[in-house]
Amino acid sequence: MSLWTSLEPASATVDPGASTRVRLRVRNTGDVVDEYRFEPVGSVAPWTTVEPPTLRLYPGTTGTVELTFSPPRTPDATAGPNPYAVRITPTEHPDAVTVPEGNLTVTPFTEVRAELVPPTVKGRFRGRPRLAIDNLGNTRVTASLSGTDTGDRLAYDLQPGNVQIEPGRAAFVDATLRPRQIIWFGSKEEQPYSLAVRRSGAQPLEVDGTFVQRGFLPRWLATALSLSLALAIAFVMIWLAYKPQVRSLAGEKLEQAGATALPAPSPSAPSKANAGPPPPPAEKPEEKPEPSPTPAAGDGGDGDGGGGGASEEPEPKERTAATAVQELAARSEGRHICYRAYVADRGWQDPVCDGAEAGTVGKSLPIKALNIAVSGVKGTSGNGAHVVEGWKTGSKWSSAADGVDMYIGSTKEAVSPLQGYTIKVNDGSVCQNAHVADKGWMGLGCTKPGDWMYGGSPMEQAKNLEAVRFTV
Repeated sequence: MSLWTSLEPASATVDPGASTRVRLRVRNTGDVVDEYRFEPVGSVAPWTTVEPPTLRLYPGTTGTVELTFSPPRTPDATAGPNPYAVRITPTEHPDAVTVPEGNLTVTPFTEVRAELVPPTVKGRFRGRPRLAIDNLGNTRVTASLSGTDTGDRLAYDLQPGNVQIEPGRAAFVDATLRPRQIIWFGSKEEQPYSLAVRRSGAQPLEVDGTFVQRGFLPRWLATALSLSLALAIAFVMIWLAYKPQVRSLAGEKLEQAGATALPAPSPSAPSKANAGPPPPPAEKPEEKPEPSPTPAAGDGGDGDGGGGGASEEPEPKERTAATAVQELAARSEGRHICYRAYVADRGWQDPVCDGAEAGTVGKSLPIKALNIAVSGVKGTSGNGAHVVEGWKTGSKWSSAADGVDMYIGSTKEAVSPLQGYTIKVNDGSVCQNAHVADKGWMGLGCTKPGDWMYGGSPMEQAKNLEAVRFTV
């Protein structure tokens, strides 16, 4: 071979939308003058230029060409290492092709766009817009979806609640909006709302829309019904005030006939007709039963009469995480956290505290819900991620003050088990460790003061949560 080459440097890094240069040194080690043609090859060749494209060298001389890499700020510029090469073809010896190789690392960037289709939906009981999310970056995007509005007048059902979008791809989320109050009569009302695309470590991307809620019945029909009701009431009142007086003459005729047919009564003996009705019989006073003697306190009654029975003992009160943390705080000052797990097919376990294990390990029994209570940290809050439904409650976290129970997850059979959770305390830090099916313990992690963190299965794997440990 009559050619020597060197890439300086052999590895380079470039940002999408920017450019970088690599120097290629070439030496003619042959004994004849030769001309060399340079051609970039590989996946980065479309945005690689070589200057100059040809180089003529005398024997024993060295020349230099520059490779310029200008990846576009599009999903085509794949993030990470990208091998490249330059094909060098000598004019005098076209079969003696040399291909020096190097490595170009493209830095990742994220760009997400979202659009509501259509931006305005109408309905009486529900509206069904569609949210289109485009990943214009060069790395995968994982995000959760939630909806908000002024006054909390709408309920949101987003399917799916979490998305993973490859570079250059798009995802579609079907949203169902339901008004919390139905407009039975009247004109339509406009309700602004927004759907948020939330990514870890980034500001939420909010897309605004409008839901036009129509009345169930038109206003003119309500007016007609009100007028009809008013007329009916007025008619009834007029009838009651001016109804005709109907009088029967049958009674008068009978009185006249009786006066002419009966003889006049004797003054010495009053007749039955003038005597009047007999007086009512004297009422006999009621006899009130004497009250039965009440047994003295502590007397259970004798067996023959079946006296007062013994009172049933009250059922024992459920022992929750709040019960345990209150007892622990009474015995020991400082910060404490108690918790218990609702295990599938077994129900609620007894509460444990301050780093003890809740749940099961190695039994393939997932956790469906967690009950957590704290003391000395000014309250706690959290949310649960389910294997199927994801963040079922969206951005609405559960929260509780010191000594009060907080619940995350769901004990309903129709809801899938938890795969993870977020948790924070309002004063200080909380440390957590989660045991995940087929993964084991995921490692101890602690929040910054007043911040939150996620524990459990990676969202893209959706493994069952089996056991937890917490400390504050």
